[in-house]
Amino acid sequence: MEQLNYKILIKYKWLFIAAGAVIVAAAVVFFTRTKPVEVELLKVERGIVEATVSNNRAGTVKACRRAKMSPPSGGQISKLKVKKGERVASGQVLLELWHKDLHAQEDLALEQSKTVSSRVKEVCALSEAAQREAERSVQLKDQGFISSQLLDKSLTDAKARKASCEAAKGEVEQSLARIDVARAGLDRMTLRAPFAGIVADISGELGEYATPSPPGILTLPAIDLIDDSCLYVSAPIDEVDAAVVKIGQISRITLDAIKGKQFAGKVQRIAPYVLELEKQARTVEVEVAFAELPKEENLLVGYSADIEVIYQVKENVLRIPTQHLLEGKKVLVYRADGKLEERAVTIGLTNWQYTEILSGLQEGEQIVASLDRTGLKPGAKVRPEKTPAGPNPQSKQGGNSK
Repeated sequence: MEQLNYKILIKYKWLFIAAGAVIVAAAVVFFTRTKPVEVELLKVERGIVEATVSNNRAGTVKACRRAKMSPPSGGQISKLKVKKGERVASGQVLLELWHKDLHAQEDLALEQSKTVSSRVKEVCALSEAAQREAERSVQLKDQGFISSQLLDKSLTDAKARKASCEAAKGEVEQSLARIDVARAGLDRMTLRAPFAGIVADISGELGEYATPSPPGILTLPAIDLIDDSCLYVSAPIDEVDAAVVKIGQISRITLDAIKGKQFAGKVQRIAPYVLELEKQARTVEVEVAFAELPKEENLLVGYSADIEVIYQVKENVLRIPTQHLLEGKKVLVYRADGKLEERAVTIGLTNWQYTEILSGLQEGEQIVASLDRTGLKPGAKVRPEKTPAGPNPQSKQGGNSK
């Protein structure tokens, strides 16, 4: 009996050992198996794809009208009627140079004009009287009351008086011209705003001398006036991209100083020549006007800015984010069995954000968006990453250009 029990025990011992080996092997397989990679998936959808070109160096916000002004004549600043940052109206006096001497000349010209006017009245009155006397002398001569000698004297006197009257009228015109000259000199000593705007800078102070800029010599302007009611961006675009830019094309403007916002614009000017600067790529200056100036942001002249000129747009096309496109124009597609498939696609219009898909993908298919995960390769088992419910990350915009 004991021998039988011993045999049974030996038999079960080996069964336990075999079962344990199976369990250990199963545990090893379980714990060493390759886990599915969690990936972020993106559904292939339709939307807008734009073709755009951008500036290759920073552009600048500029004013449509800006005047760096100095008085036409040199002189000492006697009146400075504006301050930096002050808004002025068109025609408003900004500064005046010392001009008492010119005022004295104007007063002298006015007094001379009054004197000449009085003399004209006197001389012309005598001329009219001499003319009437000459007419009576003609009648008297016809009646035989006076001699031809007296008639000739009367007529000569009338002509002389008339000539004196005409000469006096000429002196009036001269006196008026002298007044205009004096006033023109005064105008040259006064600096007025050629348009409404804001005073950006003043380089002179009361009592200092302001001088105009001689040809070829650069001097600081007395007043820098900016019309900030009309602004645009001037930016250089590479010559290879300039051919697609046309007047009137819709554009987008971004500013370094105003983060996260884009402003609508339109191409208003393309330079008719290529800039050829040493050690720089050849570029064409393009000006983009703001469609509407921002009201909440403080937009300043001189801000650095970038432009995107949209020269082609395709709507309702199959598209994917450009960053999810692999080298060789391939994508990783998530199949129903949880494995990845590498698939080649044919692309159309493309930019930095979106690429049009002409073939190789169907609307609704899912592609891998998290290409930086370890273990991603064709045939790999993956598991979709759980993401919180929210709006579709694919924007309806066309994206930025290369």
